[in-house]
Amino acid sequence: MAAGSLDLPVVDLASPDLQSAAEAVRKACVDSGFFYVTNHGIQDELLAAVFGESKKFFELPLEEKMLLHRNSAHRGYTAPYDEKLDASSEFQGDLKESFYIGTVRDVDMQNDPNQWPPEECFPSWKDTMKLFHAAALAASKRIISLIARSLELDAEFFSNIGALDCPSAALRLLHYPGEVNESDNGNYGASDHSDYGMITLLATDGTPGLQIRREKDEDWKDVHHSEGALIVNIGDLLERWTNCIFRSTRHRVVSVGKERYSAAYFLDPNPDLVVQCLESCCCEAYPPSFPPIKAGDYLKERLSATYK
Repeated sequence: MAAGSLDLPVVDLASPDLQSAAEAVRKACVDSGFFYVTNHGIQDELLAAVFGESKKFFELPLEEKMLLHRNSAHRGYTAPYDEKLDASSEFQGDLKESFYIGTVRDVDMQNDPNQWPPEECFPSWKDTMKLFHAAALAASKRIISLIARSLELDAEFFSNIGALDCPSAALRLLHYPGEVNESDNGNYGASDHSDYGMITLLATDGTPGLQIRREKDEDWKDVHHSEGALIVNIGDLLERWTNCIFRSTRHRVVSVGKERYSAAYFLDPNPDLVVQCLESCCCEAYPPSFPPIKAGDYLKERLSATYK
């Protein structure tokens, strides 16, 4: 059965009316946990370069890609079927392949856990990904500031508590196959899941496939590509912070008979930060739904369940 579509709100990050922007963010976070942002500061040329490098890498033979197979720090290449986001799925794993790139800190290159394709074949890869990381982090901080305002907190609240002090941030390049084997009929590019951290920024190549479901008894809804906009969604840790007032909505990517490329930027708090219910989001009648937990411990727990 074909899914219906969902009209998500659009938040202009260049709007001088910060109060209205914060109110729009709050409504989106309460209603669906998804929204678009425009004027995010990530240039079209940079996005085109990221997608160009991504396509070039995923077109390599599998044996070459596997030389950069995901390491213990979850950096590098993940092959099709290696990841199973929905533990209840009958399939071995999801159809997509991906490549994780963490923050690149030039001051500590010797201990950089990232894996890099050979420079002689990908001379622009590292610089392109570093530029994207920087631009995506800047956009994410502006969004986080609006989220703080939407919770009637100081705009710099999350910075002040250390959430953005050396945060865990990862760029994930994603490729979904166009043709699916008969044995994979019913399988998903990315199966039903929620994201684990604070927020996710998603850029797509315009190919459809992303769907969200706000409630278990609701139908899945298509999230369309919006030219020039990024898709933003709330992750589990922000849901925990807000005591489920903001929603970490489950989503998936369905096969549409056409290759699909996307780039997801995950912004997660400093791993040592303890995430606990905000005082403004709980009371005697509505106590915290989750115990406090270190951000890094929660993310390790979720990742270990995904890559069994």
